[in-house]
Amino acid sequence: MALTYLHTMVRVLDLERSKAFYELLGLRETRRYDNEKGRFSLVFMAPPGQEDCPIELTWNWDGDSGLPSDSRHFGHLAYEVDDIYATCRHLMENGVTINRPPRDGHMAFVRSPDNVSIELLQAGEALAPAEPWVSMPNTGHW
Repeated sequence: MALTYLHTMVRVLDLERSKAFYELLGLRETRRYDNEKGRFSLVFMAPPGQEDCPIELTWNWDGDSGLPSDSRHFGHLAYEVDDIYATCRHLMENGVTINRPPRDGHMAFVRSPDNVSIELLQAGEALAPAEPWVSMPNTGHW
């Protein structure tokens, strides 16, 4: 089973203030995704020459009142996998709950024993939707 590190996500309350902080550390914006419909922005930042090791700043445009007041907003680790269905099947066979099944053939979420959310993303194009994933409901939170 091949596994490739993608990014670590953190939620931010003030995108510009957070960007400025990470820029002080030497990180630079490498890409950005603004989602008008979902009303959020994803800003990826990495040190020069290390663009393959980014942090993803997730900013919800309408605020995020559910976040703790100490601003510790770890979100998830993300990994790209060769076959999301085989990976999820392997995890399930070993007692791991698939919190967000890969119904779309592209993305799934699981949690570590310490409750750390892990995003799994299909390498390349999404796989064709298939059972049991298409019919599997979400379980818990991710």
